Amino acid sequence: MKKTSTRLADGRELIYYDERDDAVRDAVDRRPLGPVSTTSQIRRDRLLGDSVAIASHRQGRTYHPPADECPLCPSAEGRRSEIPDSSYDVVVFENRFPSLAGDAGRCEVVCFTSDHDASFADLTPEQAGLVLEAWTDRTAELSQLDSVEQVFCFENRGAEIGVTLGHPHGQIYAYPFVTPRTDLMLRSLAAFKETTGGRNLFDDLVAEESAGERVVLAGEHWVAFVPYAAHWPYEVHLYPRRRVPDLLALDEAARTEFPRIYLELLRRFDRIFGEGETSTPYIAAWHQAPFGTLEGHDGINRDDFALHLELFTIRRTSGKLKFLAGSESGMSVFINDVPPEAAAQRLREVASS
Repeated sequence: MKKTSTRLADGRELIYYDERDDAVRDAVDRRPLGPVSTTSQIRRDRLLGDSVAIASHRQGRTYHPPADECPLCPSAEGRRSEIPDSSYDVVVFENRFPSLAGDAGRCEVVCFTSDHDASFADLTPEQAGLVLEAWTDRTAELSQLDSVEQVFCFENRGAEIGVTLGHPHGQIYAYPFVTPRTDLMLRSLAAFKETTGGRNLFDDLVAEESAGERVVLAGEHWVAFVPYAAHWPYEVHLYPRRRVPDLLALDEAARTEFPRIYLELLRRFDRIFGEGETSTPYIAAWHQAPFGTLEGHDGINRDDFALHLELFTIRRTSGKLKFLAGSESGMSVFINDVPPEAAAQRLREVASS
């Protein structure tokens, strides 16, 4: 992998990740851009104990542009985009409309490929491996920022999810706090360790699921399963078999096997609902251990946490979405219409050719 860092016209950082070591990236962003102006702030909810990002400047972000005006495609004659070069393998750059900025964190965009009409599932194993390297490198860099406590790499796919740019891309959020979902995991992890005399909750869960009926895919170094208490109609958790706290700690064997396992999962997701609906909307979310101190979680450290990816769709059946209505939105109690065992069976049935 070759990494080349440069700056856009407004001063934001842009990084090229290339498969070839001889790639030259010297294109200059010649757009007449003004400085980035953000209003991001973090407000603490004293009742719930969580944090909310207030970012009113995002109201003006780019919204469903036509394909020939996509800001994530390479620049071409007569059309300048966020990527100055005329081609790229993988690109990461600071979001012009970030949810988090300055002391409130950082937001980046990850472009998986220059092909506007592709999806992550269309990537080759080599391309997917390069994305993994980019995620890992950005995790390492962002974790060094003084304000950052947790790094979150994720992909939103599909208009139903709320995606406003059709080009295949994901995002990275560097939070200045430990997120509520991670905090809950840490609390469960600490309580389990105390009540079981030191056992690790992640290890127990992965061992139990790996031997059960909800396994979807199993490799030598990774295992994918529908969890016992899945929140979403089709939800798969992907774990490395050797517990590690973050992407940085994955060994070479796990890195090598990851593209094959993950691409197969994504292709199966696109087959769930039959031939008529082959672009399943989904969210793919990497869960990594926080990099700051684990305050309030006595008895555990970040090495107790288990890196994993959660992949889920909001579609519950062909043409119908799972809405977060009263119980889910009002009380955070999910009601799943698809039994996890049935979801796992369906995902095993639709093995890609």
